Amino acid sequence: MDYAALKTQAINLRKEGFTYSEILKQIPVAKSTLSLWLQDVGLSKKQTHRITAKQLIAAQRGGEAKRQQRITRTEQIHKDALKDIGVISKRELWLIGVMLYWAEGSKEKSHHFGSGVRFTNSDAAMIRLFLRWLADICNIEKQHIIFDITIHTNHKHRTPDIIQYWANETGYDPEYFTHIYYKQGNPKTNRTNVGESYYGIIRISVRASSTLLRRIAGWTRGVIEWAEQ
Repeated sequence: MDYAALKTQAINLRKEGFTYSEILKQIPVAKSTLSLWLQDVGLSKKQTHRITAKQLIAAQRGGEAKRQQRITRTEQIHKDALKDIGVISKRELWLIGVMLYWAEGSKEKSHHFGSGVRFTNSDAAMIRLFLRWLADICNIEKQHIIFDITIHTNHKHRTPDIIQYWANETGYDPEYFTHIYYKQGNPKTNRTNVGESYYGIIRISVRASSTLLRRIAGWTRGVIEWAEQ
């Protein structure tokens, strides 16, 4: 092997702006040997720019590959976790709803007895789950449900679309969504819900549900006492 010729070739390639990886593909020597040969090779701005650009592209490709791997792993984890859930029993649905209301529902206050069930959220899937819980567990019929939608004033022009969105998501006719409230936005708040995917916050109220609210409070207390045993 003519190392002198290989060294000359390596130096020429480096001066043309080739990266170490590119040179090693053409010249079969150890990387340490190549580093020794090229340690005194100066590069022009154009050559340096080419190498930097190549390294950046390689880094971006590597980053994209890692991102795709992460997406694939996440999808697999989700699939495996989905199998863990399986079929949800009626008792499990009952407990899920109790915990959901404990986290997101309004509670009866000592100074305001007689209030009813009210559940507020912006997550359509969570809203659907709570509606199913009301129907399947609490035997609440559609005509006892009241919807309130609160949206920021800068989305007021989208009101018909927002009503239709919640009608589609809940399976209720648009006529159920007659209570619309507009909230003045704070310009100092760095809000992210400003695009066309913003549909406000929806509140579900149940007519004449003070007794149900107290039952939910009792169910919640039962869970708390179990946890504190």
